Amino acid sequence: MLIAKPHEIPYSGVTPKRLYLSRRALLVGFPAAFLLPRAQAGARLEDLVKSPLSTGEKPNSIRDVTTYNNFYEFGTSKEQPAQLAKNFKTSPWVVSVEGEVSKPRRFSLEEILKLAPLEERIYRHRCVEGWSIVVPWAGYSLSELLKRAEPTSKARFVAIESFYDLKQMPEARHAGIELPYVEGLRLDEAMHPLALLCVGMYGESLPPQDGAPVRLVVPWKYGFKSIKSLVKIRLVSSQPPSTWNITNPHEYGFYSNVNPQVDHPRWSQASENRLGGFRRRKTLMFNGYGDQVAQMYAGMDLRKNF
Repeated sequence: MLIAKPHEIPYSGVTPKRLYLSRRALLVGFPAAFLLPRAQAGARLEDLVKSPLSTGEKPNSIRDVTTYNNFYEFGTSKEQPAQLAKNFKTSPWVVSVEGEVSKPRRFSLEEILKLAPLEERIYRHRCVEGWSIVVPWAGYSLSELLKRAEPTSKARFVAIESFYDLKQMPEARHAGIELPYVEGLRLDEAMHPLALLCVGMYGESLPPQDGAPVRLVVPWKYGFKSIKSLVKIRLVSSQPPSTWNITNPHEYGFYSNVNPQVDHPRWSQASENRLGGFRRRKTLMFNGYGDQVAQMYAGMDLRKNF
């Protein structure tokens, strides 16, 4: 009898995760619909390629990642987005790439899904508040999208904007931050292979509370740099604004690289707590991705450029 090894089995050959989760949820008394909203049910991602960029750490449970979220458009408490984003409409969806490019384009979600092979990348993440998670994301490098628009020699930064609609996001009135949510990267950061254009997690499409239908994941920076539900990418010549830097520039810098030696004014960044765990651990420089990204910041004062 021929027995396939786990890495030889494509996602299409595995029991659908939503069915597995539904059975498991019944056993533990936790509603599966709370984990993966009904609007996203059935949206599985087929034949994900295992990426060598993945960390070897064990991922958090899907319950951890889908019920404890920062998404101020759907509420400022960690538990609100899972409930208030359930009916978020993510189809049709278009992401525009414009600005200092030779070929400005508007990409439908269907085009984004077919632009490059989808990879499963298990990344560790560090939130500025002091907690960390490990998530198996699905997507490909953001550079795959950007290069289709052909950045010009004037492009030095990338400005990114989230979807914003008060009809779907009434809690945004109480967010306490300027919306729509905006973020920015230097062009070399955005083109780095680790910067992920993400369309799924745990083998399925993104739930609304985690940034459906397409988001950015930048694992060497604090979590708020990984902008959710993005709709516009603009290549620009000067440093763009970013929401938390606008809100409080003394606490949130433009770069926001994970750095245990630079504390937040109200708390230390030297250690962190893995979500769902009890043991604190040391925070790693660049969140453990220093070998891959440190050269981009050679010669910079990382205390000044925090």
